[in-house]
Amino acid sequence: MLLEPFRLGDLTLPNRVVMAPLTRGRAGKERIPNATMAEYYVQRASAGLIIAEATTISEQANGWLESPGVYTDAMQEGWKGVTSAVHAAGGRIFLQLWHMGRASHSDFHGGSLPVSASAVKIDGDGILTPLGKKPYESPRALETWEIAAVVADYRRAAARARAAGFDGVEIHAANGYLIDQFLQSKTNLRTDDYGGSIEKRARFLREVVEAVAAEWPANRVGVRVSPNGVFNDMGSPNFREQFTHVATLLDRYGLAYLHVVDGLAFGFHKLGEPMTLGEFRRVFSGPLMGNCGYTRESAEQALAAGLADLVAFGRPYISNPDLVERFRNGWPLAAPADMAAWYTPTGAKGYTDFPVHVPG
Repeated sequence: MLLEPFRLGDLTLPNRVVMAPLTRGRAGKERIPNATMAEYYVQRASAGLIIAEATTISEQANGWLESPGVYTDAMQEGWKGVTSAVHAAGGRIFLQLWHMGRASHSDFHGGSLPVSASAVKIDGDGILTPLGKKPYESPRALETWEIAAVVADYRRAAARARAAGFDGVEIHAANGYLIDQFLQSKTNLRTDDYGGSIEKRARFLREVVEAVAAEWPANRVGVRVSPNGVFNDMGSPNFREQFTHVATLLDRYGLAYLHVVDGLAFGFHKLGEPMTLGEFRRVFSGPLMGNCGYTRESAEQALAAGLADLVAFGRPYISNPDLVERFRNGWPLAAPADMAAWYTPTGAKGYTDFPVHVPG
């Protein structure tokens, strides 16, 4: 089933293999997508769908060295070069919209603190900033009146993504970034209309979805969530109730898909049994995408059981640009890429220099 076509809204995908969004830090200090990035995505255009790397919606959203943005004319034009190349190669590509929230640092913002739902600091080893590695800081809680401006940033970024030629967008509500910080009780201590209950913690996500869907048909908008993860010091005692509500809420919109990081390869908070795709299937009627640690075999099992409609592969796509062809022909996967090359801003090295499989 993994290699069978799938109808995603009004898009026909040639297979159910999705290239997961992978932050690679190759956009340069100006955060403008470039020809090397276009080559990277073209090499992987046989995926049923590419979800391009997390891309910041504003300067306030930044917090990762040399990751791309989509909030200036130059960034939009840079992405247009990427999408044109991918389409010429027969591919389909969504853009992931990103705000890092507390997972940033004042070094990225001229000395101003990063923002979050509440002033709760990440408990972690620190962050790599433009001035070197620094400890995490306690973020500044967004004022209630400021939230509408952030929602508007998502809408503008979605409009720019459409103008840049993407086939759709994915709202990054996972992995401890800003939307996830609003969703989870661990990081959302608010007492206004954006916190204090499961429903209120989901309000920010709801407003972002509605803003983005004002620029795109809803069936070209996906959302990513990570109910089980600890990345960026996440994990809340009421995670099951919170994310069941989120999926139930999102089911109203007729979205392209719900992208669930259900695998535990990035770590599990152990605050209860991990949430499964089956739980999401019970409350979300649209396409479901599984992610994190899948092999071809486990992906096929999830599809055959009706738990997933699509499966996203992340790390295997770093060193296997021809992942679909390897699956189709039973060829072995290349050795995993050295982690040291994942985010190194070194152009082609460790990025576009992985060979395709040559039989024989």
